[in-house]
Amino acid sequence: MSTRPVIQLTDIHKIYRTGEVDVHAVRGVSLDILPGEFVAIMGSSGSGKSTLMNMIGCLDRPTSGNYFLDGIDVSTLDREQRAEIRNDKIGFVFQGFNLLSRTTAVENVEMPMLYNHRRVTSQEQRQRALASLELVGLGQRADHKPNQLSGGQQQRVAIARALVNQPSLLLADEPTGNLDSQTSIEIMGVFQKLNEQGITIVMVTHELDVARYTKRMIILKDGKIRTDEKVAERLNAEEELKKLRTAQEAVKLA
Repeated sequence: MSTRPVIQLTDIHKIYRTGEVDVHAVRGVSLDILPGEFVAIMGSSGSGKSTLMNMIGCLDRPTSGNYFLDGIDVSTLDREQRAEIRNDKIGFVFQGFNLLSRTTAVENVEMPMLYNHRRVTSQEQRQRALASLELVGLGQRADHKPNQLSGGQQQRVAIARALVNQPSLLLADEPTGNLDSQTSIEIMGVFQKLNEQGITIVMVTHELDVARYTKRMIILKDGKIRTDEKVAERLNAEEELKKLRTAQEAVKLA
C-alpha cells in the first residue's frame, strides 16, 4: 500500500467576505490522510467542517495554503480542472440519495461514467455498475427503481454510484442523516466493509455513534482542529472512565 497521503492539507485557510466583514471559516488546518484510512470529521455548526469538506471535495478553493489530492496540487486549479479531478478522484455520498426516480439502480450507478473524460463502452459501463452494486450487496436489485427500494437500499445504490469510477477517495456527507437507527447501522457496516477492502473514506457527521464506526476522529472548533485521535483509543479511554466512575459510585454507596 502506498504511503503517499491521499489528502494532504498544509496551513489551509478559508476566508469569506460578508459585506465589510471577513469571516474566517477555516484557520490554518494541516492534515494528512493516508490510503486505507476511515476518518470522521466532526464539529458543531460553524466549526468549519462543511467548508473543509467542500475544499477536500474540490467544490471550493482555499484562500491560502496547499491541498494535494492523490499527489496533485488542486489548490490552484480553476473550476473546470477541479471538476475533472473531482470526477476522476472522488466519489460522493450525500444525506439525500439523489437518485433518478425513473431509472433503475444499475442505470443510476452508470451515470458518473457518462461524464468521465476516459471513454467507457456501454458494455463496460454495465459491467462496472453491476460490480459496484454487488460490492454493496445489491446485485439482485439492479433492475429495481428507487420507489421499489427501501431508504437503506437507496443509499447503497448511491454508494455504488460513488464507487463506479474507482475513485481514490470516498467522501460521505452525513450519509445516515435520512435513515433510522437500524438502517444507519447497516449502512455503516457497508462503509466498514469497503474500508476493509482498502477504500479510503472521509465522512462528515455530527453523530458520535456514527463516528465510532470509523477508525480516526477529527473534531473541528472555530475553524481549527481541536482533537485528532484514533477511535479505538478514544473508546478505550471512555471505557476506563466509565469503570472509574462505577468504582467511585460503589465507594460512595459502601
